[in-house]
Amino acid sequence: MSQTITNFNTPALFQGVIARRLCAFVLDLIFMSIIGWVVATNIFIFGLFTFGLGFFMFHIMPFFPIIYYTFLVATGGTPGQRIFGLAVRQDIDLSAPSPAQALVWTILLWLSFFLLAGLPFAMALVGERHRAGHDVFSGLVIIRIR
Repeated sequence: MSQTITNFNTPALFQGVIARRLCAFVLDLIFMSIIGWVVATNIFIFGLFTFGLGFFMFHIMPFFPIIYYTFLVATGGTPGQRIFGLAVRQDIDLSAPSPAQALVWTILLWLSFFLLAGLPFAMALVGERHRAGHDVFSGLVIIRIR
């Protein structure tokens, strides 16, 4: 499938997206864990060399998932999404998301998990385009690219 899509209502763009999204999310969690361990180990070593002053860098670790998702969604998708043949696009014209949209999408994603107990994900089960709550409110959609 080419990167420029002219027919937005093609059912093939949205077929099997829910299962692929779930698998991609699990894979991204594994990637974030590996990268997080590497970063934490380097911060620890840096903290030892700076006689404890470098340990303050551990305060950036809670923001790592937000940075990971925002940066990679703004480029079209996370590594997990790309491996499973998915891409994040704007709902209006299927162009790449802006960094602001990616940030809103990421914040709403994590709010859906922690504050709303995952209820906005149920929206993906009823729509024909399988958009979850964070997709709808950020103006993005996840499509199959292969």
